[in-house]
Amino acid sequence: MNPIIKFIVELQDVTNLLWRALKGLRKRPRYFREIMIQMDEIGVGSLAIVALTGFFTGGVLIIQAYPTLAYYGAQSNAGQGVATSLIRELGPVLSALIVAGRVGSAISAELGSMVVSQQIDAMRALGTSPVRKLVTPRVAALVVTLPLLTIAADICGLIGGGLVAQQMYGLDVNTYISSVRTGTNIDDVLGGLIKPLVFGFLIGLISCHKGLTTTGGTVGVGRSTTQAVVASSIAVIISDFFLAKILQSALKTTLF
Repeated sequence: MNPIIKFIVELQDVTNLLWRALKGLRKRPRYFREIMIQMDEIGVGSLAIVALTGFFTGGVLIIQAYPTLAYYGAQSNAGQGVATSLIRELGPVLSALIVAGRVGSAISAELGSMVVSQQIDAMRALGTSPVRKLVTPRVAALVVTLPLLTIAADICGLIGGGLVAQQMYGLDVNTYISSVRTGTNIDDVLGGLIKPLVFGFLIGLISCHKGLTTTGGTVGVGRSTTQAVVASSIAVIISDFFLAKILQSALKTTLF
């Protein structure tokens, strides 16, 4: 199939899945328990790796930036650079990519296995909507938990940067905290929370779509899983560019 036509068909299928998932929020049963289970698996299960990534990312930012800042006598602004980089960009994007790799692959593999084992057909035969039962809770859980994971990554990154600045370069903790406060404003925080909302929505939708369209038996499950991670990661990176521009104009900031 022509790549352009294939992309249009995929976009149509994803849009249709989105519409059906949104309709699932309005109809009974709403499967709130399933949403809670998915929030626990996605949020709590991903917390450790997201926090660890944020911590060392903040440390690396200090290692890379502090010598240059010290050369110009601006080492007291080290916290501002870490806060700006993490909250605006690195925190949301890195958290989304980690969740896409860990959770997106799991969702696609789980739904793909249900498709090839005909469990989805059995659900339809029993009168249960697979979209309402399986897709809507996972998308809703990702939309709720990814911003919270991003906050955890940002906090751990600021802590990691502060520890590295203090232990390796002798920067006073109070100076670092003051710099972080100076470099953080409400627009940064809003932008850093809006992005993961969109990222979580995209990851959930794409992963569920890839899982439900699995073909080719167990081999197809592996293929769908790979496609889900790749497509979700690409969607996060591309959407980040457009979100940065939109937020820059909407929130009147100088840089996102």
